[in-house]
Amino acid sequence: MAEMTSSSLRGPADSPVAKGWVQGVALVMVFGFFIMGFLAFRTYTDSMPQPERVVDETGQVVFTGEDITEGQQIFLRRGLQEYGSIVGHGGYLGPDYTADYLRRSATYILEELEASGVQDPQGTLTEMLRSNRYDEATGTLQLTDLQVAAFEELQTHYGDFFGAPDTRHGLVPNAITDPADIHDLTAFFAWTGWAAAAERPGHDYSYTNNWPPEPLVANGPTADILVWSGLSLTALLVGIGALFAVYGRWSQRLGWHANEAPALAFKQPGEVEVTPAQRATVWFFFIVALMFLAQALLGGAIQHYRSDLTSFFGFDLAQLLPFNLARTWHVQLSLLWTAASFLAAGIFLAPYISGREPKRQHWLAYGLLGALAVVVAGTILGSALSVFGVEWAEGSPLWDQQWEYLDLPKVWQGLLVVGLFLWIAILYRGIRARLKTEHRTNMPWLFFFAGLAIPAFYAVGMLAGTETHLTVADYWRFWVVHLWVEDFLELFTTVMVAYIFVMLGVVRRPIAIAIIFLDVILYSVGGVLGTMHHLYFSGTPVEHMALGAFFSALEVIPLTFLTVEAWTFLQLGSRQESRSSAPFPHRWAVMFLVAVGFWNFLGAGVFGFLINLPVVSYYQIGTALTANHAHGAMMGVYGMMAVGLALFALRYLIPPERWPDRLAKISFWSLNLGLAWMVFATLLPLGVVQLWHSVNDGYYEARTLQYLTNPGNAALEWIRLPGDLVFIVGGVLPFLWITWLGLRHGIRPTTQIVPVEALFVEEQPVNATPGIGPADGPLPPSRYRSDRIRDGQPPEDPGRTGGAP
Repeated sequence: MAEMTSSSLRGPADSPVAKGWVQGVALVMVFGFFIMGFLAFRTYTDSMPQPERVVDETGQVVFTGEDITEGQQIFLRRGLQEYGSIVGHGGYLGPDYTADYLRRSATYILEELEASGVQDPQGTLTEMLRSNRYDEATGTLQLTDLQVAAFEELQTHYGDFFGAPDTRHGLVPNAITDPADIHDLTAFFAWTGWAAAAERPGHDYSYTNNWPPEPLVANGPTADILVWSGLSLTALLVGIGALFAVYGRWSQRLGWHANEAPALAFKQPGEVEVTPAQRATVWFFFIVALMFLAQALLGGAIQHYRSDLTSFFGFDLAQLLPFNLARTWHVQLSLLWTAASFLAAGIFLAPYISGREPKRQHWLAYGLLGALAVVVAGTILGSALSVFGVEWAEGSPLWDQQWEYLDLPKVWQGLLVVGLFLWIAILYRGIRARLKTEHRTNMPWLFFFAGLAIPAFYAVGMLAGTETHLTVADYWRFWVVHLWVEDFLELFTTVMVAYIFVMLGVVRRPIAIAIIFLDVILYSVGGVLGTMHHLYFSGTPVEHMALGAFFSALEVIPLTFLTVEAWTFLQLGSRQESRSSAPFPHRWAVMFLVAVGFWNFLGAGVFGFLINLPVVSYYQIGTALTANHAHGAMMGVYGMMAVGLALFALRYLIPPERWPDRLAKISFWSLNLGLAWMVFATLLPLGVVQLWHSVNDGYYEARTLQYLTNPGNAALEWIRLPGDLVFIVGGVLPFLWITWLGLRHGIRPTTQIVPVEALFVEEQPVNATPGIGPADGPLPPSRYRSDRIRDGQPPEDPGRTGGAP
């Protein structure tokens, strides 16, 4: 058979990378996850306690731990975390209910103290709310009579708020009216409000590190918040200085460099044969584009709520699509369409890695697509039933919405995990023969390991159930939000980009492998422990904030490195094209990679660091600056990468005469200009103004609907409209049309054996540049060379024994 080459007969190859790289990765991972294990232990043992009973001064039960848990489940089930927030995490239209309960209860108590003639009402209030009357031995929390009276008063307030008969809050009319539900919901808010003021035993700050800022209870920045903010800045400056020192010393060994040894001719679309599974990916990309369009339209609807809360161009949108449902779908689709594009790209690349495609591989790909469609439909339907409070669906794991970012009901979340592992099985089946012949540190194994991390780290989110303690749930769900998205998806994209450049012959394998190992180290040094920057105020012990602040600052370092290397992406194809008789066919796919580098630095790096400093996060968490970072990082990095990968594959799947190069160009510029408009015209200025308002007037004030919808903020929201139109009409629709062309006119599959020269042919042997390729003289023919060309890889140095990448 064609795949039985000398490379496959000689057994596993030697390691193509120095031991130091492997040891560096192992050290970083062992250190990072050892500390994460310690922090998990501390999360379970020393988080803000959830009492079994909350009683008044006579011992009468006010509410129980079960009431708190039930209130938490109602909060999640009705999509309220996609409307407002709790301990800072959630949606940005409604209030933060921890801060809201703390302010309203403190105000009520203060007024009662003043009316009763207490000599120092403010001092009495502060002493009352900061005193910790929780008895760990019995699990009982005792409240004062005034705290109990405030609880009863706030039940009435939240009953009126959630039971409003109209849509003035952006929720469905009569959203929650059952008095028992209101009681439990208020109990949940009251518990977090108590933990935000009551001092942690042995310390002079609260369980939430004195968050939220609230002068009525003497909540202000702690010494840890200030000190670790300063140390984070120091770590960033030292790290960037070290990076550029290392890069200056070893710049020829670090980063992307063009392959200057062979002169190649790129095989043009139409000349490259397509396998059945590769042809199946056009369906993935078409579904991806449809989800992308839906997500973008929902984003426009969410934005409009903030500019005109009660009218969508004269229509009462909240009757059919309340804010919390629109945001749920918007967030979930953003994760699903980008991830689906990555899955399809992996399936598309697999035959180029192995040199062949197993029989009936395409049926597995279609099965995966069907499973994805079922999960998406179940998620959309389930969250709608949950938000609207359909009685027969209440409490069902099929329909109950969960935590923000993991909103999809438990059954669909589990099915998505199964689907991701099915994808890994498809990849493994496709490249299994190749893996048997390769060392564990060679590119096929790196591709497989990076892919395996995607379902593995998403599956961690299964540990965060609706009944799980709030702090514990935040710990595990941010493994998904941060480790899955910001670390291991980042790693998988690096591996795919490296493989694509190697397959095109513009980057040599040793350079690509070095880049992958370097990125693993750089991303993981800060990225693993940097997860804790999400848990500064979630009721965790202070070491979570200390480590999260220090290491999250280091996350900016690899993103700074990308600014040095992003421009090289443009040069890789052009350098080879200048010595080739055929044009480089992937200009716009590479341009999207350039955009990924830019937005990685700006959206993930600069905007992320801006909100990650503890002293800044203390005042801004849950404001427009958080949304600014989210848009710049999620769409700017993973969205652009997803579109770029789709264009790379579709370039070979669409007949050359039907390829709409102009539409690809329009889509690229429109998506980037539209995103820049959203960020710089609306989200960034809104966030800065809201942060100023939070520091100057109060966090509670900066999160009220009255402030968010004032005329000045509404004007900034309206300014975003042109950017949204450019993004959707000029960016998403052309991309959707390109995927439709792939579906309608896609090249038929013609082979299951990848041809000897897959994506390029060598025109002539050329002397390699000293220090990069072989020593002076043409490349001699060898079995390694023929094996590499068979797999669509650039010829290897004759002195290496690592086989094809």
